[in-house]
Amino acid sequence: MQVSKKLVNSVPGCADDALAGLVACNPAIQLLQGHQVALRSDLENIRGRVALLSGGGSGHEPAHAGYIGKGMLTGVVAGAVFTSPAVGSILAAIRAVTQAGSAGTLLIVKNYTGDRLNFGLALERARAEGADVQMVVVGDDSAFTTQKKAGRRGLCGTVLIHKVAGALAEAGASLEKVVHRVKAAAGAMGTLGVSLSPCSVPGSGPTFQLAQDELELGLGIHGEAGVRRMKMVPADEIVKTMLDHMSSSSNASRVALEPGASVVLVVNNLGGLSFLELGVVAGAAVHCLEDRGVRVARALVGTFMTALEMAGVSLTLLLADDDLLGLIDAETTAVAWPNLARVPVTGRSRVLAAPEEGPKVEEPIPAGAPASQRVQLVLERVCSTLLGLQEELNELDRAAGDGDCGSTHARAARAIQEWLNSTPLPARPSQLLSTLARLLLEKMGGSSGALYGLFLTAAAQPLQSHSDPAAWAAAMEAGIKAMQRYGGAAPGDRTMLDSLCAAAEELRTLQAPGAELLPVLAKAVQSAEAAAESTKNMEAGAGRASYISSARLELPDPGAVAAAAVLRAVLEGLQSQSG
Repeated sequence: MQVSKKLVNSVPGCADDALAGLVACNPAIQLLQGHQVALRSDLENIRGRVALLSGGGSGHEPAHAGYIGKGMLTGVVAGAVFTSPAVGSILAAIRAVTQAGSAGTLLIVKNYTGDRLNFGLALERARAEGADVQMVVVGDDSAFTTQKKAGRRGLCGTVLIHKVAGALAEAGASLEKVVHRVKAAAGAMGTLGVSLSPCSVPGSGPTFQLAQDELELGLGIHGEAGVRRMKMVPADEIVKTMLDHMSSSSNASRVALEPGASVVLVVNNLGGLSFLELGVVAGAAVHCLEDRGVRVARALVGTFMTALEMAGVSLTLLLADDDLLGLIDAETTAVAWPNLARVPVTGRSRVLAAPEEGPKVEEPIPAGAPASQRVQLVLERVCSTLLGLQEELNELDRAAGDGDCGSTHARAARAIQEWLNSTPLPARPSQLLSTLARLLLEKMGGSSGALYGLFLTAAAQPLQSHSDPAAWAAAMEAGIKAMQRYGGAAPGDRTMLDSLCAAAEELRTLQAPGAELLPVLAKAVQSAEAAAESTKNMEAGAGRASYISSARLELPDPGAVAAAAVLRAVLEGLQSQSG
């Protein structure tokens, strides 16, 4: 078994170190000496109010210690990774808040056997000492369609219970009232998770195996497998499957998502999902719910209760009326609770109309302007060249880390092709370059789109009044200067500028009387290609590649190769129409 890599000091001490680290960075939290217990630093402020204690095994961070604060938890008790906390520590936490003058203590416990047993035993011992203690067990799992004897597992919905209970306690509600309201909320809630990968406990290997094209539906938060294994499909389909499962009438743990229902939605990162993917899932969840006629009253998107580094997401739905929303919206100082907008998600406008462009000034067509057909053939040659080079450029770019240079240039090529097929070409060269600049800035993306946009925008200026070969040479110079001014690169830095500057050096001869375009352009292309090839011997001085060890950059710079290929395509396009 291959043991996973973890940034820890030791496997046995990692849970202790994690809790101590949170306390070290948060003056509002303190440790209880001799115990794995974290408490509010201002315990004197809970006098006369209900104290709220929760906890469980570590590995679910930011749960539970991230929810300590005014308006949420008074304290938490932590166990080792995925292990219930010790009875003695739970009892010590109850004693601490009781001695601080709390008006009773509520234990909020996720429905797992070890947690129920240990918190329950501590409760009985505390009651024997005269403490007023009650316990609510939260089970919000909607994975199992039939009732299990052990009940529904406690998942991310527990965080919402922390918030509801915390708001009530802060408002001075009695222990009995807090218990009553919390149980009602817990009964109107469901959570379902899906994972793309397992997790691994420090010192161990993965908890289960998933094929590259599979995902797991209905898993818990301790690395256990789910109730159904599926093939990978688009995120929209995954979200629909999750919501269908959670709300199915044949599901004994369903959430009653009737049209007109109002819900609090929690989109929870299970630990290793990128925030890009989390945003995709969140958008899909909101749209899917709204398509069913469900009103999304609040949406929480982030990392709330994890399973270590599991790449997955859970959806929690809480049926909420205005009173419950008021408790969700109440102030809290807990560091892991998001800065939540206190307005409904559903029913608001999400798109601002873009400002209109100013009127375009059409200038007269000067003598010698390029014919549309000639320009179109050249641009089509450029596009086909870049599309053919996509994989080669991506492979060259992988040495610098991201490997998308070819894809970026292919995206530009497809945008130009679409434009060529839908819009008449501008007659003036300056208008042509300005239009291409806007197109690439909008469609190409990345630093390449910005650099080409800069180049073309600046190159258009010398072509405002002339379009002879000398003006095109001046346009090349102007474009290069703009790229150097804003991009920060220079010849020799292993960028596309190496190719462009080599070509520009040859194109200067077009400014001499009698210079012929095609022979000069052919020499410029040869110089650009030689310069692109020479970049494999250079140390990168600009761009992402400048952060990579030069020993790893043994191939030509993809940007320089692409620029030389564009110039070659222009030459070949013009040559095909000469004579």
